Amino acid sequence: MSRLFGTDGVRGVANLELTPELAFNLGKAGAYVLNKKEGKPVVLIGKDTRISGDMLEDAISAGILAMGGKVIKVGVMPTPAVAYLVRHMQADAGVVISASHNTFEYNGIKFFNSEGLKLEDEIEDEIEDIIVRNIDINSHITGDKLGYTEKAEADAIYIYTDFLKSTIDVSLEGMKIVVDCANGASYQVAEKVFSELGADVIVIANEPNGININEKCGSTHPEELQKRVLEEKADLGLAFDGDADRLIAVDEKGRIIDGDRVIYICAKMLKQSGELLGDRVTVTVMSNLGLHKALEELGCEVDVTQVGDRYVLESMLKTGCVLGGEQSGHIIFLNHSTTGDGVLSALQLLKAVKGSGKKLSVLADEVAIYPQVLKNASIKNENKKKYKDDYDIASEIERIEKIMAGDGRVVIRPSGTEPLVRIMIEGKDVDIITELAENLAKLITEKMG
Repeated sequence: MSRLFGTDGVRGVANLELTPELAFNLGKAGAYVLNKKEGKPVVLIGKDTRISGDMLEDAISAGILAMGGKVIKVGVMPTPAVAYLVRHMQADAGVVISASHNTFEYNGIKFFNSEGLKLEDEIEDEIEDIIVRNIDINSHITGDKLGYTEKAEADAIYIYTDFLKSTIDVSLEGMKIVVDCANGASYQVAEKVFSELGADVIVIANEPNGININEKCGSTHPEELQKRVLEEKADLGLAFDGDADRLIAVDEKGRIIDGDRVIYICAKMLKQSGELLGDRVTVTVMSNLGLHKALEELGCEVDVTQVGDRYVLESMLKTGCVLGGEQSGHIIFLNHSTTGDGVLSALQLLKAVKGSGKKLSVLADEVAIYPQVLKNASIKNENKKKYKDDYDIASEIERIEKIMAGDGRVVIRPSGTEPLVRIMIEGKDVDIITELAENLAKLITEKMG
């Protein structure tokens, strides 16, 4: 059986791959493993706006209740809100039912521990082992030992939005912004926060119906946001994904400002205020070379991890770094949160823009983005880690690295979910790097496919 847990929880097509039965078992096993004290384990559950959310919420709740746990349902809530509320409410664990930026037919289940951190691989393995081996965890309790549920939607929204507003100390009065909620988990929270801080807010994609989450909107489809920013003559636009842990911005010229540039702008603000501990920033191997050069010019040290926000966070916790993230817009401000938070990131960006007195386009243009070309090589699964041992492939990679030295990069990594090797080449001349990437992908496919 393939591993249940991927890089971000358990995901699949709802009611086909991610079934109520699986959700029930995840609830039972999760409550058993994550309960670190005697008595009823307290588990907080939030979800995004997918039609399958109710089904999975009820199923996983039943599993927790069968273990004698107490379930606190906070309703539709961003993923980072659950991470925060777990700590605030002193729960034993948190559960988020969401498939992030995926289309509505997918859903996912991910856990947070009592500290609001995603589970370590060893904990996920323990939960998975119980499910796969159908281990009896003595859940056959009766009477007053059974668990119960309470709802806390209104209180949770109030607590979370107050927390978000506390992360900046400036008014947003005089700023006109367009906000794209992806018809997802931020649809109640985002407008409330920005409006209460004084901004003039135009909101789009904030009418979820269960099936329109991420549909031609949000951080993966910002085209409508770009159009509205220009039409409204707004200062900038902000787009979140379905569970609101990512941010992609749009400047006043309608240009997309990705996570790399947002990280730079916020790093500069934090460095100037003395809040960038160690003058250190954490990014992944996919972050643009232009970001590296811009951060180095600021006098920052850059730590690089493999792709995935969990790896960014692991590195930050080890080094004490307070700012890290990904090109995709998943940005962690560790002095405020234990996970990426789209609305929190937006507030930090707005603070930086307001404090600088400059347009977002001017701040973003301080980073000279290098063209990146991405290509996939189709290979056999068993060859994912063998391509480096092939003489011809290794020689070609070495040749490309010499061509790119100083003015570009070559990043090659096996896909975690598909029989592919992903090739990213970065450099000043898009025609040259496109040809290099295509030829390398063809070579790897021929030799390892």
